Amino acid sequence: MRSCSSLLTVIFFLIFCGLTYGRFINDQSDLISDGVHTPSRVSNYLRLSAGAETEACEQTYGFLPCTSTALGNFFLILVYGYLMFLAATYLSGGSELLLEILGPGLVGGLFLPILGALPDAMLILVSGLSGTPDTAQSQVSVGMGLLAGSTVMLLTVIWGSGVTTDIWTSYAGIIMAVSVIPFVIVQLPQILHINSGRHLVILISLIVSVSLLISYCLYQVFQPWVQRRRLAYAKHKHVISGILKHFKMRALGKLATEDGKPNIEVLTKLFNTIDDNQDGHLSHSELRALIVGIQFNEVNLDQNEAVEKVIRDFDTTLDSKVDLNEFIAGISKWLDEAKGPRDHSGSMKYIDEFHNQTKREHDLLGDQSDEIVEGVENARKTTIKAVLMLILGTVIAAAFADPLVDAVDNFSSATSIPTFFISFIALPLATNSSEAVSAVIFATRKKMRSSSLTFSELYGAVTMNNVLCLSVFLALVYVRGLNWNFSAEVLVILIVCVVMGIFASLRTTFPLWTSFLAFALYPLSLALVYVLDYVFGWS
Repeated sequence: MRSCSSLLTVIFFLIFCGLTYGRFINDQSDLISDGVHTPSRVSNYLRLSAGAETEACEQTYGFLPCTSTALGNFFLILVYGYLMFLAATYLSGGSELLLEILGPGLVGGLFLPILGALPDAMLILVSGLSGTPDTAQSQVSVGMGLLAGSTVMLLTVIWGSGVTTDIWTSYAGIIMAVSVIPFVIVQLPQILHINSGRHLVILISLIVSVSLLISYCLYQVFQPWVQRRRLAYAKHKHVISGILKHFKMRALGKLATEDGKPNIEVLTKLFNTIDDNQDGHLSHSELRALIVGIQFNEVNLDQNEAVEKVIRDFDTTLDSKVDLNEFIAGISKWLDEAKGPRDHSGSMKYIDEFHNQTKREHDLLGDQSDEIVEGVENARKTTIKAVLMLILGTVIAAAFADPLVDAVDNFSSATSIPTFFISFIALPLATNSSEAVSAVIFATRKKMRSSSLTFSELYGAVTMNNVLCLSVFLALVYVRGLNWNFSAEVLVILIVCVVMGIFASLRTTFPLWTSFLAFALYPLSLALVYVLDYVFGWS
């Protein structure tokens, strides 16, 4: 309610500001009465400064306020930026509520990532749709500044250190690095110094970008299923390694002979130890007692599920029981899996190595089963709230994207600061603040699961910028016949994405020095664009 009240207050304030008018008192004496003579012209309007008449500005939608002064446009950027921040907040909040109800898959993989990039896409779209092609060409740098600024900010300013992530986060970082391919394609004419066919190259880049967008959404849809399958397999290996290590410690002798064959005498003693009722078979309850005794503390393991895994591996007769021959054959198969292709010359150390390796693999996958999943109370009410928040966020983003772009363009004209630098610094703070706050909150918890969510969210947001927002940008350039002269900006995006993508693919633990490098990339990106564009004249 407080957010809605603040939103209405800001909107009404803008409307009232748009209905006010004023004029300067100039230096002509006939506008001021001396008390005796009547002025030749009477003005009912006063302006508070004696400066020259400023250029007229065009009100967005015919009623929103506008100004041509630097201070006035700076104020409008703050107001419209706050409204875009509200839009991003509503979209983020509605997405999280919807995800709690519907879960991952089609909604979490396809619908919500697009909504997260919607404010950026709206701003990029309106930056190239306004006015004549010449006007669009001048304003489209606002969209490029937002695209580059969002990417650089997400990967540098809110980067964490001293954290460990899972393997899925590494995959997300690799995908992010791959998503820059359309940027490389669109730059080929400049790289090869080719003047003809540039419009065709933009079309090819657009097709590749849309293809990557569809592929990324499909990956997001099916990734939870793949993750569950791999995690189930990791747990199965954990059961194998845990039981083998337990047997190695409890057995009065080696589990295998010098030539690598199963030690029948030792395995028979182990079988008899587990077979409490001495009926010659290991039942479900006896195997469950074995699993409970081992205590798999490293992994959140369902004991009944673990027993079923053992029976499926050992029970070749499908009678839901394991006899001595099945037990010996099953342990022999497990020993071969643990040993692998290497020759260990009769040493049983490979069991410990296999156990440690399995634990590392499981940790890298990031087990989510330890998180308590609670049902959503009053799902109908929560769904309605989520949908309303998504609609409200979309409407706000669509309504105030154009005024924000105009304010940035007017501020650039009043201050002679290039629009790219204004949008690079200011606009990502509005459209990506909710993601940044969420990432910082998760990062402070210093847990693998929280850290993995943080980095995955950042990589995913950058990937969606690189495919969805770039697709919108390329479509504008192609349809409106605009010139592509953003070599320096593209180079900055490539450098930051590739560097941080390499970090993600090579390591899952990020020490303190990685933060220093990430933070340094932000000012270096701004400096690089300035030097290349305004010293070497790339644009």
